[in-house]
Amino acid sequence: MTQELIDLRTCIQEGRYADALAIVDELEGMSKQAILRNIQAYLRILLIHLIKNQVEQRLTGSWANSIRNSIREIKKLNIKDNKTSYYINLDEWENLIEEEIIEDAIADASEEVMNGAYNQFQLAEMVDINQIIQTALKFLVLTYSYSIKELPTIVAETLTQLIGGEDWKAGRR
Repeated sequence: MTQELIDLRTCIQEGRYADALAIVDELEGMSKQAILRNIQAYLRILLIHLIKNQVEQRLTGSWANSIRNSIREIKKLNIKDNKTSYYINLDEWENLIEEEIIEDAIADASEEVMNGAYNQFQLAEMVDINQIIQTALKFLVLTYSYSIKELPTIVAETLTQLIGGEDWKAGRR
């Protein structure tokens, strides 16, 4: 990006505004791609913990924290600077999960579920992918409905609806 900024300065100084605008467009594209990669990383973490929850039939404090943090970070990253639009709209999540992220999440989760007892192929057969996606969407919709301040409480309430959520809430293991 440093070279792009140098080129942008040069174009402006030389009065080549069309070239400068092309560089600005390129920089905007690079920025958007970086934001989308970060959102996808947090989405993958969310899915990994939902997979672990489904297969192991429990919810740990660590998993709850990871889910809560992922949702909070997705909310912060997804809203554009204008505070009125999003990088990923609500109706785009399901395709993003199905087409780009779920398989990686299953592969990553295979190292963690039951201490790595299953490889990614075995785990893929065990997981109800549709249920994982619907649960993820339930959490993601919260990012459009609640403020960053309200979100942790609402996510915690939603966590209690997961398998083992009531035990997690009550502090039982």
